Amino acid sequence: MEQKNTTILVVDDEERIRHLLRMYLEREDYAIDEAADGETALKMAIEHDYDLILLDLMLPGMDGVEVCQKLRETKATPVIMLTAKGEEANRVQGFEVGTDDYITKPFSPREVVLRVKALLRRSSTTKFLETDSTAKNVIVFPHLTIDHDAHRVTADDQEVSLTPKEYELLYYLAQNPDKVFSREQLLKDVWNYEFFGDLRTVDTHVKRLREKLNRVSEEAAGMIVTVWGVGYKIEAQADE
Repeated sequence: MEQKNTTILVVDDEERIRHLLRMYLEREDYAIDEAADGETALKMAIEHDYDLILLDLMLPGMDGVEVCQKLRETKATPVIMLTAKGEEANRVQGFEVGTDDYITKPFSPREVVLRVKALLRRSSTTKFLETDSTAKNVIVFPHLTIDHDAHRVTADDQEVSLTPKEYELLYYLAQNPDKVFSREQLLKDVWNYEFFGDLRTVDTHVKRLREKLNRVSEEAAGMIVTVWGVGYKIEAQADE
């Protein structure tokens, strides 16, 4: 059950859509803020620590893709992209800049609520940490530790802030060290979408993962290995 003080930013240039989403989300005891354009949304998202952002793609001025791209430079806030465009390219573009889920308009408000709840469950962060060192669901490598119960990643004892999708990708690879996964398989199993999308979605997330790990541990970053022509793997004892 989510906390009553869970805060969500709803970003859409249509007031009726913001009102509809607010009505359904407030029924679940979420606190809702609203923004009608990209610049305002980005400013609010940076200044406040929202638990989740519902972000329309087509916004006046700065669009949703640019908002998410700029947000990802400083924050890992979970983002669900809303858009009237159903083309594959838009979904892929959203994933490439760090969107965690994607809902196409017209949508069912109940579906949005269910997607919000699912993403909030997956994105439990440090404010819900369990400090019990006997936690069972922990993967430990020499330079990298993943506490799945707390959704916490540390590299050389320094915590690494990841988006929900970055975390899921890392955890998926880490569960099977030295096993190579194709980009197609990662798209299917991590993104839960069976679509003929641009495989750069996976490449972009791997690149971002490496960059974040590399800021605190070159050894941890080097564990994510590209197997050319095949895909990616976690190498338990990386030489890089």
